[in-house]
Amino acid sequence: MKRSIAELITRDPEKFAHHDRVFKNNPVVMQGMGLAPLVVLATTGKNALMLAVAVALLLTPSRMLACLVSRLFPLRDEQPAPEELEKKLLPRALVYSGSAAVVYLAAYPILNAVFGTDLLMLGIYLPMLVVEPLLTYRFGRVQETMRKAVSKGLRITVGYALILFIVGCLREWLALGSVFGIQLSRSVLPMASMPAGGFIVLGVVCAVWRALARKHKEYLKTEARGTLAAHPRKEVQDQ
Repeated sequence: MKRSIAELITRDPEKFAHHDRVFKNNPVVMQGMGLAPLVVLATTGKNALMLAVAVALLLTPSRMLACLVSRLFPLRDEQPAPEELEKKLLPRALVYSGSAAVVYLAAYPILNAVFGTDLLMLGIYLPMLVVEPLLTYRFGRVQETMRKAVSKGLRITVGYALILFIVGCLREWLALGSVFGIQLSRSVLPMASMPAGGFIVLGVVCAVWRALARKHKEYLKTEARGTLAAHPRKEVQDQ
C-alpha cells in the first residue's frame, strides 16, 4: 500500500470509502437508491442486463449534460442560504430531470435496436429511470466539475450494474432454477420473482454486502497503520 493512501485511510477512512461507489459505498446497498427497478424488474438475468445497459446509457451522459446546464443556477456552498435554495432548487430540479429525459430520447432507439420487443418487459419503469434518484439526486448539491461528473457517473454505473446482476441472477435461480435461461436446478423459492420476494432477496444481499464492506474497511485500516509504522523503520535503514 502506498504511503499517501495509508495516510488518507488513517486520517479519514469514511472519506476514503466514500469514493468507492462499487463496493464500500455502493449507491443501492449504502444509500438505498434505485430500489424500484431492482425489486420489481430485476427478476431474471436478462432483465438485469437490459436495466444495466439502460442505466449505462443514461446515467453518465445525463449527469454530464446536467453539469453543463446547471451552471446557469449554480450552488457554490454545501449549506446555501434559504433564499438561494428557494430561487435555485426548482430550476435545478427541472434541469436534472430534463437532461435525463433528453438523454433517454437518444438512448431508447439504441436499447430498442439491441433488445427489440424484450424491452417491453421493463414497462413503465424504463422511462421512470428519468426521475430515478440515481440520476437526479444531485440537483440540490453543490456544483460539480465535468471531470467529477464523469468519474462518479461511471463508478455509480458499475456499482449499480453489479448489484443488478447479483439480484437478478439470484432471483431467477431461486424462482425458476435457471440463470440467463440455462437450467441449473429446480425452483427453490417461487416468490422470489414477486416484488415481495425481491425485497427479501435484496435485504439479504445488502446485509451480507454491508458485513463484507465493514470487514474490508477494518482490514484497510490495519494495513494502513502497518504501512505507516513500517515506513519510518525503512527510512532509518536507508540512512
